[in-house]
Amino acid sequence: MNVEWAKFLTENAAVISDGAVSHFGDKSMELSAAALVNIIADISLLGVIEFIGEDVGAFLQGQLSCDVKALSMNASAYGSYCSAKGRVLATFLLWRTELGYSMALSRDILPTIQKRLGMFVMRSKVKLDDASDRCVLTGLSSPTGAEHIAKHFPLVPADDHQGAASENGLLLCLSQKRWVVMAGVKTAQKNWSVLQGAFTPVGAAAWGWLEIRAGVPWITQATQDQFVPQMINLELIGGVSFQKGCYPGQEIVARTQYLGKLKRRMYLANIVAEAIPLPGTALYSEDLGDQASGMVVSAQASPNGGFDVLAVANSESIALSIVHTGTPQGPTLSPQPLPYLLK
Repeated sequence: MNVEWAKFLTENAAVISDGAVSHFGDKSMELSAAALVNIIADISLLGVIEFIGEDVGAFLQGQLSCDVKALSMNASAYGSYCSAKGRVLATFLLWRTELGYSMALSRDILPTIQKRLGMFVMRSKVKLDDASDRCVLTGLSSPTGAEHIAKHFPLVPADDHQGAASENGLLLCLSQKRWVVMAGVKTAQKNWSVLQGAFTPVGAAAWGWLEIRAGVPWITQATQDQFVPQMINLELIGGVSFQKGCYPGQEIVARTQYLGKLKRRMYLANIVAEAIPLPGTALYSEDLGDQASGMVVSAQASPNGGFDVLAVANSESIALSIVHTGTPQGPTLSPQPLPYLLK
C-alpha cells in the first residue's frame, strides 16, 4: 500500500494490517453496512500492472483469455492468464486507457505474473510497469444505484464494464450497484474526503464479501494453476472469448467448452464453521471418501451468519449438499444462488 495513502486512511480511523484496511473500528457493523447501505472501500489487496507501447494491444490479445481488442476507451473486462495447459495463473480486471491498458490482480501474485508476461515481450514494443503504489483503487457500492456517485463524478457509466474519466479519476462500472475508481494518491484522498459523507467506510473483508456475492473469482497464490477458466465461471462473466485468436492454453479452454463435460463448477455457498476457510482449502464429497473433490476459491464472514464462500466443487455432489470443507467430516456447504446462471 502506498505510504501516503496508508497515512491518510489511518488518519481517517482505518486499522491497517498486512497492507490492507482491516476495519474502521467495527468490522461487524461494516459487514452489515455492505449489505444494506452505501459503502466505500480501499482495494489495496489488488495491485496494478500498466502496459504501454505501440504493440501493447496485439501483445495482450495473444496472452489473455478475454478479447482485448474489443475494449473501447476506458472500458473494462474480467479475464485470466493461463498456463500452456489451460490452468489459470491469474484472474484480473483489465481496462483500456489513453496510454495502453491497466490490469488489477491479486497483489500477492503480481510480481510473478509481471515477470512471466515480460518473458514473452521479446521484440514487441511493450513495457510493463508495477503501478500499484501510484494507482489507488477504491470500491464503491450503493443499493440505490448511482445517485450519490453522480454528485461527485460528472459522468457515471450506465452499463456494466463501461468507464468514464474525469479530474476525479477513472470510474469503472462493475454492475448497476458497484464501481471501482482508479486515481492518483492526491485525487483518491480528495474523493474519499468528499464521498465518506454519503458512503460508510469499510474494510477489505466487507468489499471481499461483495465480490463473493457477485460471483467474481480472484486467484491468489494458494489457488494458482488449479482450474481451467470455466471451472471458476469466467466465461459467464465475460472473461473468456471463444472467437479471438490463440493465447496460452487456448486449445484446452476451447476443447473444454465444446467437447468436454465440465464436472466441476464454482458455486456460491454458506458454511457454519468456527474459523474462516482459507483459499485453497480442500473440499470433500461423501461419494469420493478421502479423495479431495474441490477447493475453496475465496471466503468471507457473512452478515447473515457463518461464512460465504466461492468454491469449485463436483456438480453432482453440490446438488445433493454432501460437500464438506477441510475434512471429509468438515462443515457442509449450503448452496446459495449466484447472480448469473450456471450452464
